[in-house]
Amino acid sequence: MAKTPAAMVTVGEREVRVSSPDRVIYEATARTPAISKLEVCQYVADVGETMMRTIGDRPTAMERWPDGWREGMRLAVGPRDKDADGFYQKRLPRGAPDYIETVEITFPSGRTAQELCPSEPAALVWAAHMGTLTFHPWPVRRPDVDHPDELRIDLDPQPGTTFADVQRVADVARELLEELGMRGFAKTSGNRGIHIYVRIEPRWSFEELRHAAIGFGRELERRDGGVTTAWWKEERGERIFVDFNQNNRDRTIAGAWSLRARPGAPVSTPMTWEQIAAVTDPAEYNLTTVLDHLAEGDPWAEIDSSAASLDPLLELWQTLPGGELNFPPDYPKMPGEPPRVQPSKKVAEHWDAEGNRVEG
Repeated sequence: MAKTPAAMVTVGEREVRVSSPDRVIYEATARTPAISKLEVCQYVADVGETMMRTIGDRPTAMERWPDGWREGMRLAVGPRDKDADGFYQKRLPRGAPDYIETVEITFPSGRTAQELCPSEPAALVWAAHMGTLTFHPWPVRRPDVDHPDELRIDLDPQPGTTFADVQRVADVARELLEELGMRGFAKTSGNRGIHIYVRIEPRWSFEELRHAAIGFGRELERRDGGVTTAWWKEERGERIFVDFNQNNRDRTIAGAWSLRARPGAPVSTPMTWEQIAAVTDPAEYNLTTVLDHLAEGDPWAEIDSSAASLDPLLELWQTLPGGELNFPPDYPKMPGEPPRVQPSKKVAEHWDAEGNRVEG
C-alpha cells in the first residue's frame, strides 16, 4: 500500500510539513468521528494565536503520543519506562526547524535542559506533527525562569466526587480570590477537574509559590468541608484535592486549549466563570466543538491585564495551622517536610523529629 504523502499546514507565513497526515490519532467514539494527525495539526494551527497568550515564551514540555492514543495506552512514569506508549519530552529533540526556539531550565536535581519555548504558533504545529497532544508550559517566562508569574490552582476530584462538586469548589475559590484582590481564570482540565490560573508579579520563588497554594487550599478547606490538601490518597476521602505540588519547579498542568489523551479528543478549555458553572459534561468540549466555543470570544482575553501580589496567600500559609506538607517522591528531602511514608504504614519510633527514618 502506497504511503500517504506529507501534507502542509499553513500557520501565519509558514508552511509546516505534516508526515503521515492520515494516521488515526483518536479513534471514533459515540460523540466524535476518528481524528487524524492532520486534523490535530490543523486544530493546533486554528487555536495557535490564542494559545500563545498562555504558552508563549514559556518553557514547555511536550506530552507526545507518536502513534496516536488508544484506550489502554500508558504514559511513561519516568525516563527508564521504555515500554510506555506516550512520554514527556523535556529536551528539544534533534532535527527541529531553525525557527523552533528553546530556553534553558533547571530541574530540582540541578541538571539543566534546553526545552521548547514557543515564540510563534508554527512551533506548536510542529510539536503536534511530532505527536504532541498536550502542551505543559511552566509558570515562568524567559528571561527569568526562576520566578513564576502564575499561580495554578489544580482542583482534582477524588473517587466518589462529581464534576458538580468541582464546580462548587471552583466557585468558592473564585469568591476567595476576589476577597483577596486577585482575579482567577478558569478552564476545564480536559478530564474531570478544573484549573484556575492567577497571574502574579514575578518576584517570588517556586517555594513561595507552593506555600501560597497550600495557604489558599487550607482556606478553601476551612470554607468547604468537601476540600482537602491531604497529600496521601488514603487521607483525602471523597473530597476535592487542591494539588499544591503542581506549583513546584518542573511541575506543570495541561496548557490552555491543549488536547488530552482521553476518548473523544477532549480539550482543556478556558471559560468565563458563568460558562464553567453551566457545564454539564466537560467532554463536550473537544477538538470538534471548541472552535465554536472560541468563536464567541477568548474567555481569557484579559488574563494579562493585571498581576497580583502573593502576600495575601503567603499570610494564609503563615497563619493557618498545618505546617509543611510532603513534596513529590522524586524531589530531594526538603526542610521541615513530614516523613515520606503513608500514615497507615508509619511506626512512630522509626522516625526522628525531622522526619528521617531511624534504622532499628
